[in-house]
Amino acid sequence: MFSTFSTALSALSADTTAISVVGNNLANLNTPGFKDSTVSFYDMVTQSMGTGLGETQVGCGVGPPITIQQFTQGTIQPTGSPLDAAIQGDGFFVVQDSSGGTLYTRGGSFEVDQSGNLTTATGEMVQGWTSTDGVLNTNGPLGTITIPPGTLTPPKATGTMSVNLNLDAAGATGDQFSTPVTIYDSLGTSHVVTVTFTKDATAGQWDYTATIPGADVGDATDASKQLATGSVTFDSNGNLATPTAGDGPISFDITGFADGASDITGLHWQLYNGTSPQLTQFAQPSAVAASTQDGSAAGQLTSVGILNGGQVVAQYSTGQQVVVGQMALASILNPESLVAVGDNDYQLGAASATPAIGVAATGGRGQVTGSAVEASTVDIATEFTNLIILQRSYEANSKVVTTTDQLSQDTINLKT
Repeated sequence: MFSTFSTALSALSADTTAISVVGNNLANLNTPGFKDSTVSFYDMVTQSMGTGLGETQVGCGVGPPITIQQFTQGTIQPTGSPLDAAIQGDGFFVVQDSSGGTLYTRGGSFEVDQSGNLTTATGEMVQGWTSTDGVLNTNGPLGTITIPPGTLTPPKATGTMSVNLNLDAAGATGDQFSTPVTIYDSLGTSHVVTVTFTKDATAGQWDYTATIPGADVGDATDASKQLATGSVTFDSNGNLATPTAGDGPISFDITGFADGASDITGLHWQLYNGTSPQLTQFAQPSAVAASTQDGSAAGQLTSVGILNGGQVVAQYSTGQQVVVGQMALASILNPESLVAVGDNDYQLGAASATPAIGVAATGGRGQVTGSAVEASTVDIATEFTNLIILQRSYEANSKVVTTTDQLSQDTINLKT
């Protein structure tokens, strides 16, 4: 009879553990990247009673329950925050704690600390690869992704420019059309190159002149210094005939910048986008559709974000986006063996397979979605159902204890 006490008490202990697991699941209903746990019960060894081998077997209760974390995919929820990221599929973000230990997480709420390090919301350093001199090498060793705060991108002198425009075929001889193109020198100073087209008496021909303000190149006496001159011709369909795509771009030099910047040698004016001409002559008013150039001023860092695929990009005041890092993903074959250590982090357990670390969407690793987080996998309806079942189990085993106690008292009373 006394074994009945221990049998019922083992059930009470197991139910208490299971209720704690359900409570933890419900507590993390809104924790991004949280994976719910289930409880597995196992019976204890049975004992044979009587003389017949195995004819009467009575169990000794339930053993300590085993909790198993379910690494199912959570819903991807857009957040709009540029530093949030979610994993769709297999894998974990790799982070490093304050003691240098490597941890793994599915939580995707990140931030940049005062030193420019990409960290989790609880301060762990996000691991990956940081670009060096603009080069990102994902074959190198892992390290903390760092975005130098407050730095400037160096200016870039313009090397190529283009204008996409139409010149009015119905215009009279001598008609002019001008369009400005802003370029940059090696110090990041902007200058305006003006391209002026003048309709020639020859059918389909327009003469062009490219100029820059004389003061920009140290010539205050010349309001408009000529950089290049020539002509373009169009066929009877209004398409650019000369120069041809095979002739290459129109090139000219800009020397003697007043601000001391380096000379621009061989600035290319592209007339074709591949083989498609960017100048036309149709019977429509002369107008510019677009103008481009590849130079830029020095840019101030304004924001940092995570793109799809796990690339970390820095946005500068010039509108330029620069890839400064790449987040690493770790694929672990048996994630249920990981040990939860809090703060949405896991560490390898004794039975964990060696993590395979690489870039998202490679080697079976999942894809990273920027500006989103993975929702908790806890299902409230399932947890409430489990809670009711466990409550009934606890009450039933409590009744076994009280009944056994009453029977024990009745047995003792038989002596009197």
